[in-house]
Amino acid sequence: MQKIILYYKFVPINDTETVMAWQKALCERYKLKGRIIISQQGINGTLGGELKNLKYYTRTMNAHSLFAGIKWKWSDGGAEDFPKLSVKVRKEIVTFGVPQELKVSQTGIVGGGKHLKPSQVHELVKKHGEDVVFMDGRNAYEAKIGKFKNAVVPNTRTTKDFISELDKPEMQELKDKPIVTYCTGGIRCEVLSALMKNRGFSDVYQMEGGIAKYGEEYKDDGLWEGKLYVFDKRMTMSFSDKAIDIGECSLCSAQTSNFENCANASCNDLILACDKCATKDVTFCLAHQATVTT
Repeated sequence: MQKIILYYKFVPINDTETVMAWQKALCERYKLKGRIIISQQGINGTLGGELKNLKYYTRTMNAHSLFAGIKWKWSDGGAEDFPKLSVKVRKEIVTFGVPQELKVSQTGIVGGGKHLKPSQVHELVKKHGEDVVFMDGRNAYEAKIGKFKNAVVPNTRTTKDFISELDKPEMQELKDKPIVTYCTGGIRCEVLSALMKNRGFSDVYQMEGGIAKYGEEYKDDGLWEGKLYVFDKRMTMSFSDKAIDIGECSLCSAQTSNFENCANASCNDLILACDKCATKDVTFCLAHQATVTT
């Protein structure tokens, strides 16, 4: 039986190269595939493999003084959902483009938003109603197929775009509202919550465990709508058979959650294309559709 695990931990890592070599050896020993990012701010990983081998991996990590206490998130899938094992060292555990701004201690990010469990998010909404703002901490295209109801989705292609987005006038109007940041597994929104507080947003929270944890608890019977974009061969996942398609085909506007790569070899954009339109002849992003028809 195979599974996928998602995890992260913010903790100071001085010797990142040694940790990288150890992680490579550990994953190879247990025949795991996926991606691990290591920085002086911590570690972030998504791995697939046999359930028993993933359990060996988590036990080894839990026994390490730096990585004890990681909150593991389990998902359906396996090693076949990843092309290979990738373990890299980077300046930031999540690339917001401000490595000097994020402060990390042995207990995690310094000055981040308050963590809220899914049930506590519901309590906050019950208390403040529509004043609660859900802030999507992912790339904008991810939110096309799933998001929290009435969420604010910044116009971002990569996480580096968030810094300029936070300075926009419409964002300034939210500075005194209760804001719940969220993302896939919790790591991006944890960083985002700290960056927002640094910029004067006063009442900021972070959804603990991200969408993955929320969906695990509430499925499609809560505040989430649609499907979840994931960074592996699956591309999308649902929390129940009640999940709906909220995305629109870029070619015919039919509801879909199916992403396709733009057929232009020089383009990295993902586009939404329904099953009917998803052919090599027509799966071009809007920018490259014009070059095909002219």
